[in-house]
Amino acid sequence: MLIGSEILTSAQMRAIESDAIGSGAVTGLALMEQAGAAAAALIQQATPSPKDVIVLCGPGNNGGDGYVVARHLHDAGWSVRVLGMDNTPGADAAHMKDMWLKRGQIRPLSDAQLMCEPPANIYVDAIFGTGLTRKVAGDLHRILLRLGGRNDDAERYSGRIYAIDCISGLDLDSGQMPGWSSEHMQHAPRANMTVAFHRPKPGHLLRPGCLLTGDLQIVDIGLPETKGTVSPAPPLQAIWPQFPFSRSQVRPAIAQRLAKSPLDHKFRHGHALVIAGGAEHAGAARLAARAALRIGAGLVTICPPSQAMPEHNTTPDALMRHPVDDTQELQDLLADPRITAICIGPGCGIARATALLPAILAAGRPCLLDADALTALSRDRSLFARLHEKCVMTPHEGEFSRLFPNIAAKQGRGPTDQLTPTPSRIDMLRMAAHQSNAVTLLKGPDTVIAAPTGACYIHTALDVPWLATAGSGDTLAGIATGLLARSLPATDAAALAALIHASAARKFGPGLIADDLPEQIPAILQMLLT
Repeated sequence: MLIGSEILTSAQMRAIESDAIGSGAVTGLALMEQAGAAAAALIQQATPSPKDVIVLCGPGNNGGDGYVVARHLHDAGWSVRVLGMDNTPGADAAHMKDMWLKRGQIRPLSDAQLMCEPPANIYVDAIFGTGLTRKVAGDLHRILLRLGGRNDDAERYSGRIYAIDCISGLDLDSGQMPGWSSEHMQHAPRANMTVAFHRPKPGHLLRPGCLLTGDLQIVDIGLPETKGTVSPAPPLQAIWPQFPFSRSQVRPAIAQRLAKSPLDHKFRHGHALVIAGGAEHAGAARLAARAALRIGAGLVTICPPSQAMPEHNTTPDALMRHPVDDTQELQDLLADPRITAICIGPGCGIARATALLPAILAAGRPCLLDADALTALSRDRSLFARLHEKCVMTPHEGEFSRLFPNIAAKQGRGPTDQLTPTPSRIDMLRMAAHQSNAVTLLKGPDTVIAAPTGACYIHTALDVPWLATAGSGDTLAGIATGLLARSLPATDAAALAALIHASAARKFGPGLIADDLPEQIPAILQMLLT
């Protein structure tokens, strides 16, 4: 894998815990103690002086973790109130509940009780955790709405909620809140911090879960690395938006390809073509070409129609220009085996993309399809049969719906209006990549990249909203094209491009326009390679 952390589904996590306990390597009680103690320590670090805290404990193991948190905070001098359920929990959680009762009482976990409690400095949500897939209904649903500020002053809870595993009600496999209406989602509780164990789960990184998670802290509780008895699944990886980077965060083979040797020549790092369109949209193709140059492609040639050539006689001077008016001229150009990647879509024009795509796909070279090329694909379904595993498609959600209407339709009215979760972005992207036989990158604050093999990356970048600017996607296309030209495998090129793209925006900060993005790339490469 490229960079980041393995992601586990709820089933995989349960299997790992079950295998570890079944083998005698660890007991469930020890895992619960370790989890709760670690969560309490992180809460104390976030709020160094002892505070007044209310711990909300559910009926299962998540509630057991909550009783451990309550005990450790109490022993550290905090004022602790516990609201718990009467349900008889499992043996481990019952033991932790009894240990808490030696220190304090348990009031009923109800909306009425929470409303009557004097405000606390901190609220710990340990009601439901990993594995919940059903709708949270009745009084517990009302509690969650209250924590989200629907019935009280929102300031009472805002910034004060610390979740164990996740905000209660969140499906950690999809990132959705089953059964929550659009209206209710406006009042979903949002954690200041979420403490999760062993590995992140998909729902921590996918919308709306990533919007509710806050600062995600992953705690090692001593589980082994094995995935247990679950059937083998394609790799699922989180691309953490850590900045600054270090070379140790990148797979050595990838770092080696990004580096340049004094003995190298320009063709050693590839030749990328960027297919441009008419003069009225020349800027999009130039943004892509500039980004491809900055990421280190040895040569980049922009290819507009002859009549638009004057529009491209501008900087950068390093950019080469070659007119392409028809399919034959493109095929003649592609006869050069040193051309190692092609970008088509940004500022290309739909008719031009439709005419040139067959020749590009027939060449079998790594290629990046964006914007107008995706629209052309959606209008001519016969082109889908020509896609291959060296293709990378970078749709936004509207383009995705047009490309894969059968998959997008599975979303129905949207995840928040369903009683059961609809397919997650991971499910959708895996289906799309399998159906198209191409690497597919669905752009958004929770970008998901899937390969035809089922391998998948998630990159969550909620902290760079200024990427929502004209030309941002063109720059992403150029970065990925440059990486393809430098012989990175398609999935790695797409994943690393998403990371570098967001990191460039993060480095520049507010006020960003797309022209600024390529200029941040050299500093990011410096961090990656030293």
